Amino acid sequence: MNSRMEYIVHPIANPGISMSDFVVGGIEGGATHSMLMLFDGQMKPIAKVEGPETNVCQLGYEDACKRILSLIKKGLAVAGLPEDTKLKSFGMSLSGCEREETNQEVKKAMEDLYPGVPFVVVSDTQGTLATASEKGGIVLIAGTGSNALLVNPDGTTSRCGGWGHLIGDEGSAFHISLKAVKTYIDHEDNKVPAPYDITYVRNAIMKHFQLKDRFDIIPHCYENFAKAKFAGLCRFIAEGAEQGDQLSQSFFEENGRQLASHLTAMARHINPELRQAPDGLPVVCIGSVWKSWKFLEKGFITELAKSRDLIPAIQLLRLKVPAALGACYLGADKADVPLPKSYGDNTEMFHEAQF
Repeated sequence: MNSRMEYIVHPIANPGISMSDFVVGGIEGGATHSMLMLFDGQMKPIAKVEGPETNVCQLGYEDACKRILSLIKKGLAVAGLPEDTKLKSFGMSLSGCEREETNQEVKKAMEDLYPGVPFVVVSDTQGTLATASEKGGIVLIAGTGSNALLVNPDGTTSRCGGWGHLIGDEGSAFHISLKAVKTYIDHEDNKVPAPYDITYVRNAIMKHFQLKDRFDIIPHCYENFAKAKFAGLCRFIAEGAEQGDQLSQSFFEENGRQLASHLTAMARHINPELRQAPDGLPVVCIGSVWKSWKFLEKGFITELAKSRDLIPAIQLLRLKVPAALGACYLGADKADVPLPKSYGDNTEMFHEAQF
């Protein structure tokens, strides 16, 4: 989805507000797209709307908040509610909101645009974990960018990653795309031969960026650079991996090691209670890169096994619901709005391992 104001309205079963007399909401805002959900007081969903990116680092506070407000208004319209309806609470889980100073600026901007609504602003990692558990765990994001957050049962935290594409984003779709382009350029320059046949990756790059020759990639790295567009190459690399292309598969294996290194970096900060969880350390995995788990797995497990003394077992979880739900939980908690929560219904395990 591009940056134009386009929306996808997701159907809601039996829409319409119940006997509850208030509405709460939350948004999961990413670097590529965003998801807004509205609920009544019984946590019955009444609107689910997907829209463009709302990353404050990419857009700035004003433009990001205008997009969020537009999504809220769209959600209210979908729910059949007046545009001036005041939400009881609204939580925002946004990529780019890692610093409290940033979060307060976003909160103030939203209060100016939409007064009378209690807002809470947190990072995308916090919203994800709030969707999955109230007892802590780790969120490991591998989408357009990458990030990791540890929250212990006592509330202490540790972070790794989230530094953006210039100095970080290892393990992300952008990282895979950049690795593919770099490997191709180095191979064509006779600088570093590709370890496997380059044909598929070369063709994927040419097709995705619509290049006539390798020099046409330059504008995509400078004056026409768009992070989401660049990271979009990863989809073609994933298709190559599925088709058996060894070079594509090698990029994902290396990416698996990079993702595991986020966990090992935080390992010494994991609370013993969480480390010794009966089913293993819970890791909530977010982002489209995880769809290629079978190609990430070898590198991921090999790297993680190096820290078996600190992480003896893990369970990898995926959300069954949008992280906008966790943002809604956080917003309601901050505003002292009681809501029913069912964490067990929000996740499913896709891999477990002991070391």
